[in-house]
Amino acid sequence: MNSQTKAELTEHLEAIALILHSEADPMELKTMEGIEKQLRSLVQEHITPQLGFFLSKHRQAQPQEKVEP
Repeated sequence: MNSQTKAELTEHLEAIALILHSEADPMELKTMEGIEKQLRSLVQEHITPQLGFFLSKHRQAQPQEKVEP
């Protein structure tokens, strides 16, 4: 990953982190275990499905390679 792409990714991740922080249960953010649980839950609920949808959509748009038997 080049430095420009990495900086752009970091910028987007910080914006996502702010959103997730605002949605997290403040009581759970007092311990590392609670932070991990909240992060895992929010990522699984909101981010992972969107990434999967995005990647599958782009995969379908690419020409399929023929597999030799």
